[in-house]
Amino acid sequence: MVPAISTTEAPEATPSKVNLPAPTAWPVILAFGITLLFAGLLTSASVSILGAILAVTGCVGWFRDVLPHEKVETVEVKTEVTVISTSRREVERLPIAPDLPRALLPLETFPISAGIKGGLAGSVAMAALACLYGLLKQGSIWYPINLLAATGYAQSLQFGTTSLNAFHLGSFSLAVVIHLITSLLVGLLYGAMLPMFPRRPIFLGGVIAPILWTGLLHSILGLINPLLNERIDWTWFIASQFAFGIVAGLVVVRQERVRTRQFVPFLMRAGIEAPGMTEEKPGKDGPR
Repeated sequence: MVPAISTTEAPEATPSKVNLPAPTAWPVILAFGITLLFAGLLTSASVSILGAILAVTGCVGWFRDVLPHEKVETVEVKTEVTVISTSRREVERLPIAPDLPRALLPLETFPISAGIKGGLAGSVAMAALACLYGLLKQGSIWYPINLLAATGYAQSLQFGTTSLNAFHLGSFSLAVVIHLITSLLVGLLYGAMLPMFPRRPIFLGGVIAPILWTGLLHSILGLINPLLNERIDWTWFIASQFAFGIVAGLVVVRQERVRTRQFVPFLMRAGIEAPGMTEEKPGKDGPR
């Protein structure tokens, strides 16, 4: 006859309740005892003895919590409905290019010729204002030209006021080259930037850009052109920058825009490859 074995089992959890391990402090006591056990190696034997007692007590207590049956406690389950919401404001999607799933902005931009025309027009306005300054303040239109040439003409650094007011073919040629190259580069920059600000392009080209450009030159002009940095009249210089920006901006925004090529490979944009976009060339055996 097989004797009956009596076991104590944890109560089964109902759908509204769940069984969790019962809280116990024995693992902390065990860890503290082991810490004291090794700390006694550096202090005294009594600390190690106390640590050993705590470690053994912690082991016995922890084993009784899990053997032969784990102690658990039944916790009531509280059902909560989680509502996912956000405090952010809704963003309205603007129908800029509904026919394109992923459009490259801006949709239209200015051609390179627009930047060149704007740079040339702005250079004329800036040169006229600079020559007007030289005529009114120094009595000679060659004064600002010789100052500009000092950027790359070392002989100009030795000029006095009399020499700056005189005509020098080398200084004049170099000043024209510097002025034209700089104006064309800034004009191309305007042509690339103005489509990004379609609402107020003149405000960008005539106010913001000249202020940023003047601030940059103010910080590095002593390195680029020490003579100009020593004799410059910042009031007239800023006025000439505004004149350049306004005139160049007006010329650029009046040019006809071209559509931006949407997701076209660089080789096709550069005109190197254009499969399906050009007519087939005839071969030896006839058209292909």
